[in-house]
Amino acid sequence: MSPPPLRLVTIPISHFCEKARWALELARLPYREEAHFQGIHCFYVWRAGRGRTAPVLVTPDGPLTESSDILRWIDARSGLGLYAEPEAAALEAGFDAGLGPEARRWMYHRMLGQTDLVRRYGTTGVPRGERAALPLFLPLANRVITRYLDIRDVTAAASRERVRRVSDEVGERLADGRRHLTGDAFTAADLTFAALAAAVLVPPRYGVPLPQPDVLPEPFAAEVRAMRDHPAGRFALRLYDQERP
Repeated sequence: MSPPPLRLVTIPISHFCEKARWALELARLPYREEAHFQGIHCFYVWRAGRGRTAPVLVTPDGPLTESSDILRWIDARSGLGLYAEPEAAALEAGFDAGLGPEARRWMYHRMLGQTDLVRRYGTTGVPRGERAALPLFLPLANRVITRYLDIRDVTAAASRERVRRVSDEVGERLADGRRHLTGDAFTAADLTFAALAAAVLVPPRYGVPLPQPDVLPEPFAAEVRAMRDHPAGRFALRLYDQERP
């Protein structure tokens, strides 16, 4: 049997990678995931698509190095209608530029230094050699991530407030009783919001296992519970239950 024609290069816990993974599985497109640990992934995403970030989807038409381009490519070949509503693309772009980076910084600020949790949950599907090298590589990876993402107490606090502000905006949009962000149809906007909010919601139905609040350190565990109780958080978790294959 020949391998699937699509190859997805990922950091397995990355919420942008989850966005691509979700769309591929929703469209029922066979693919092979090539997972790598943070930092080590740089070599593989460069080799796959001459980019710096994951995910990269390697297709018969060439590599795609942005999650929004991956969704559009999948949508064009599957008929999912992810961009059928006019607002979907603009909302997706806003979440990509705002929610995604801010939720990531907030999450990393809480999780850097939690070595046991990183070893348990950060290496799902990565090659055995990367797992074996993790004890030596992790301190360097933490320093690189901290500098690259500008992770400090003050920047993390600002990111937390921005995530909450986006959540409030989503909650206000949903307050009229609509089922999805643009109305009745599930679109790229819904998928993107749920996937990127996962960094601070840690959904049980995420594409790889994530640490749940009962094993997370404080104050992150309490913050996750509060986000799950927010109308936008409840919405994202419902999308995982109802729309995530």
